[in-house]
Amino acid sequence: MCGALWQLARHVVKARMSEPVSAIRNLGPAAVAAYARAGIHDARTLRALGAERAYARLLEAGTQPHFIGYCALVMGLQGRPWNDCSGAEKAALRRRFEALKAGLGRAPGGDGEGQTVAGHSDMAEMSMERVLDRIGIRSSAGGEGGVSPGSPEGRERQ
Repeated sequence: MCGALWQLARHVVKARMSEPVSAIRNLGPAAVAAYARAGIHDARTLRALGAERAYARLLEAGTQPHFIGYCALVMGLQGRPWNDCSGAEKAALRRRFEALKAGLGRAPGGDGEGQTVAGHSDMAEMSMERVLDRIGIRSSAGGEGGVSPGSPEGRERQ
């Protein structure tokens, strides 16, 4: 009996190791293809990376950021439907998603400023002006005197 249980346990572990990404709830063919482009080919790897690191790899691989896709991943890793969050939980997910987007194009490790576990900057702790400067929306280097070219003040100066 013990030998049969051992074989069954080995089979379960081996099967889990080779589960496709689609074994995670909410992730269908389009997500499977996107994760494959990011070098994530199985559910075990995706689970080990976690939502932030896996989604950061998607963005680094060229996937366009999409909040619902991020929610689908986070909820799927928890075994929940993609639309099963609201209120404060959804707002927190939105902040995490925005921080991941803002960190796009920044090498993990970088200058160490505001680094998170995922290796991307934590923009939530920074002022709006500093975030805009950091992602290239606003120029903090003289030129416009810190005024965004798209703002009414910036248009007046042009």
